[in-house]
Amino acid sequence: MAMTQSPGASRLLLRGGMVIDGSGAPARAADLLIEGDRIAAIVERNGGADVLSHGVTDRDIEVRDIAGLTVAPGFIDSHTHDDGYLLAHRDMTPKVSQGITTVVTGNCGISLAPSPSVDKLPQPLDLLGPRELFRFPRFADWLAALRAQPAAVNVIPLVGHTTLRVAAMDDVSRPATPEETARMQAMLAEAIEAGAFGMSTGTFYPPAAHATTQEIIEVGEPLRKVSRASSAIYATHLRDEADHIDAAIEEALDIGRALDTRVVFSHHKLAGERNHGRSAVTLARIGEAGRQQPVCLDCHPYPATSTMLRLDRVRLARRTMITWSEGYPEASGRDFDDVQRELGLDDDQMLARLSPAGAIYFLMSQEDVDRIVSDAQCMVGSDGLPFDKHPHPRQWGTFTRILADTVRERGLMPLETAIHKMTGLAARYYGLPDRGLLRPGMRADLVVFDPATVTDRATFDDPIQPSEGIAGVWVNGQRVWDGINATGAYPGEMLAPA
Repeated sequence: MAMTQSPGASRLLLRGGMVIDGSGAPARAADLLIEGDRIAAIVERNGGADVLSHGVTDRDIEVRDIAGLTVAPGFIDSHTHDDGYLLAHRDMTPKVSQGITTVVTGNCGISLAPSPSVDKLPQPLDLLGPRELFRFPRFADWLAALRAQPAAVNVIPLVGHTTLRVAAMDDVSRPATPEETARMQAMLAEAIEAGAFGMSTGTFYPPAAHATTQEIIEVGEPLRKVSRASSAIYATHLRDEADHIDAAIEEALDIGRALDTRVVFSHHKLAGERNHGRSAVTLARIGEAGRQQPVCLDCHPYPATSTMLRLDRVRLARRTMITWSEGYPEASGRDFDDVQRELGLDDDQMLARLSPAGAIYFLMSQEDVDRIVSDAQCMVGSDGLPFDKHPHPRQWGTFTRILADTVRERGLMPLETAIHKMTGLAARYYGLPDRGLLRPGMRADLVVFDPATVTDRATFDDPIQPSEGIAGVWVNGQRVWDGINATGAYPGEMLAPA
């Protein structure tokens, strides 16, 4: 059927495709009607009948024929570092081009606000973008800026504990004093009042490595006092994801119980060859904990991770690629070992020569990655670093890689299960009652794609490439991706905790 457009149409009919509703239920042949920013109707096609046969008139309606395609809820990226990118690149092309309609920001303990007043940002805060983006003394100021100039996608904001530490302490190489803890607690309380969903930590990183478990609990006290339908979020980049991961998991669970929050284990992984295979044990422990307290996890489908340049990661990884370097910009996109031979430096000299810098570390096993992403509690999160000069391909290809490699090519899970992880599961964990599912009355965040051809194109050698097979993406009823380009619409909302 040809697409028709009525002047001033405020309704959109996606006709002739398959519907995967985000619940995990099987795909079905149905037409979907959008009115404004809501789903108005979903009508099964039976015996040739369609939505226009069920009392829906074609007046002021745009009809799109999506025969051969599938419509699903817009994907929720449960782990991003897009805090500054939302302001600097409002079209959010790396995300909408792979079907993402909502991003969770402020992960790994780092958020853009409340912006520290220091002249030079310590790593890893600089992973969020250039210093000039850190211009928001209060978390509410950053929220206001995004409401005044929204991006193409919705935002679920978290507050970073590391950011609070840098803002409140003159020396982060020690535990916080009671006075500093009180200052961080007050900033967190302000952020929660302004609309933050919760707090994240990154005790893996130097600015927070000296924070004690008790400090985190005391700083997080405002989370315990949250009164709403869903628990506040405590998302954590664990203190250790290698040899001491078991103790790190227990610390996170202790903090979650003390604060009465949902614990999100960020980008769950087992780092280093000697830890490969241990995901069976860690997932069992997380699953056991889930029967006693609310927990979940996220991951991406790649056996490599990316963060600031650290020698402990270089020594664990079978290969390290430099993503950017202020000290030696020529290293961007090249292997650490190759640059090291070229410069004739030892490890410590290399770190000093390249820093500050970022890197991709090939230190996970694909078997662990597959087991984690297949876990029933696991959401999908890209964990991309959007300002890297040579980023990890996960920034551009995480969700389409799941659809192409994990589902279609290797058959690790049904398509409906993968969509559920990207949509309904994440919406439930983050307390989004009107998103993540295709139901009448739900918000119209949608992606239309071709299951037979959808694929990621971003690679480690050439990472800045949009995906293929994403025919269209709608956020709050407005199209933000037309299959080739971002449309220039900015309908994203700062979401509020339920």
